[in-house]
Amino acid sequence: MGILSWDKITSQFIEIIEWLDNDHSTLVWRFPVRAQEIKNGAKLIVREGQNAVFINEGKLADVFGPGTYTLTTQNLPILATLKGWKYGFNSPFKAEVYFVSTTQYTDLKWGTQNPIMLRDPELGPVRLRAFGIFAIKVKDAPMFMRTLVGADGQFEVDEIVGQLKRSLVSRFTNALGQAKIPAFDLAGNYDEIARRLSPLLVQEFEEYGLTLTKFLIENISLPPEVEKILDKRSEMNIIGNMQQYAAYQAASAIPDAAKTPNSLAGAGMGLAAGWAMGGQMANAFQPGAPGGYPQGAGAPPPAAVPVAAAPAGAGDLVERIKKLDALKAAGVLSEDEYAKKKAEIIASI
Repeated sequence: MGILSWDKITSQFIEIIEWLDNDHSTLVWRFPVRAQEIKNGAKLIVREGQNAVFINEGKLADVFGPGTYTLTTQNLPILATLKGWKYGFNSPFKAEVYFVSTTQYTDLKWGTQNPIMLRDPELGPVRLRAFGIFAIKVKDAPMFMRTLVGADGQFEVDEIVGQLKRSLVSRFTNALGQAKIPAFDLAGNYDEIARRLSPLLVQEFEEYGLTLTKFLIENISLPPEVEKILDKRSEMNIIGNMQQYAAYQAASAIPDAAKTPNSLAGAGMGLAAGWAMGGQMANAFQPGAPGGYPQGAGAPPPAAVPVAAAPAGAGDLVERIKKLDALKAAGVLSEDEYAKKKAEIIASI
């Protein structure tokens, strides 16, 4: 019975203090001392990527980096002062032990919840959205404990990411406004914006005992409706001269229209092409024209060569169809509107 009683007493003394971290989302973990007491000469094991912080009655005491320690008065100077151990200690003692992860937490995502309003030199007022990733790690365990953790026995990274994102987006908005980079040039200046912003973010994160190890901008985008307008603008720039494009469209449509049997469009386009070709051929046989009769070489007088006159309205028909094609190419007319208007023009022959 005496042996069992002694075993029960000795089982309350903690001899090894360590944290086997299998959860990569935990920043701070409190060693479960509770009613147990830490034995004089107990072993403290702090692994790489960890700090151990001792707290006595709510006051932060000694901090240990990676290594294995035998807990004595010599390596617990602050705790010894708080406890009043003037001549060392031999009995077990109570204290809270917090393990702080100092490893890097990567692939944390940030983004603008609301659009950023900016005045662009070319587009005028615009709304921009941005997103990217960042990485952090605990730099100063005592400060981190004081400013954020408090008495939280298990502090997860998710508990601080929200605050960090808000700080990051606020600083990012200011930096983007001060950079005054045109919206069209932003894609080529992501690294420059991040370089300007990083020192400001590092300074702000250090107030929490953290350090910003990485900050990347993945995308800065305009609203979808503005992007559609810019796409149209790019198409127009590619098309270039609208008259030339309309003429090309009309010329390309002639063979297809002519192939359609019993088609008014084919007939109209064919007649227009025939009139134009007939006029060119007639002019070719005029005196002095390339390939025609030389002047004064027995050629009939100019009036003797009849020129086929195009019926009234033929040239106007071609011009109207060209304009119609141009309006369709510019996106002014839909497919249904284009077909209806074209049918009306051809029906007027």
